[in-house]
Amino acid sequence: MFTGIITGVGRISDVRALGADASHGKQLTIATPPQYLGDVGLGDSIAINGACMTVTSFDAARDVFTVDVSAESLDKTAGLAVTGPVNLEKALRANDRLGGHLVSGHVDGVGQVTHFAAVGESWTLRIEVPPALAKFLAYKGSITVNGVSLTVNRVVDHVTKDTAGCEISINLIPHTIENTALGHLKVGAAVNLEVDLIARYVERMQSVAPAVRPA
Repeated sequence: MFTGIITGVGRISDVRALGADASHGKQLTIATPPQYLGDVGLGDSIAINGACMTVTSFDAARDVFTVDVSAESLDKTAGLAVTGPVNLEKALRANDRLGGHLVSGHVDGVGQVTHFAAVGESWTLRIEVPPALAKFLAYKGSITVNGVSLTVNRVVDHVTKDTAGCEISINLIPHTIENTALGHLKVGAAVNLEVDLIARYVERMQSVAPAVRPA
């Protein structure tokens, strides 16, 4: 479990195939900030751009660790098969502050950046959300973008005869730009999205018909 509060910006420095064809995954080598791995152990969970991964090896002296990413995970996420900056968050401890919101580290879908520009001292980020996730987004609700817990400032629905997606707008303060990898985003970039955990359970409870009680 995570909170969406990024604890370090790392970099995927190497991507190595785990097999000869597309059914195999990749091994990622991630460089971290100095001393970031001081309290990390083999098998620990670290979210990489919002996707929960297991540490398969690490070298605290060199500030690097590795994870193995399955082909299924690569197919359902964005940005985990190329080198570049990534958001890192270590798993939540039972006595930690819940600074963001409850985040599972399971990516629900991939969105696309449609707008990213400075507005005053802040930045406006707009993302086109897949139709399957649109119903989970609400004004002032929570969304995780590449592992970062953020607040939705606006939802614009796109309803046609074939689909019902939406575009969300988010305000990023300077602290978020400076302390996460979101500042590297460009229009057209794919981003990992995780919807609010509570919203998922509410939708499930509403969609399932009540059990029929015996006479």
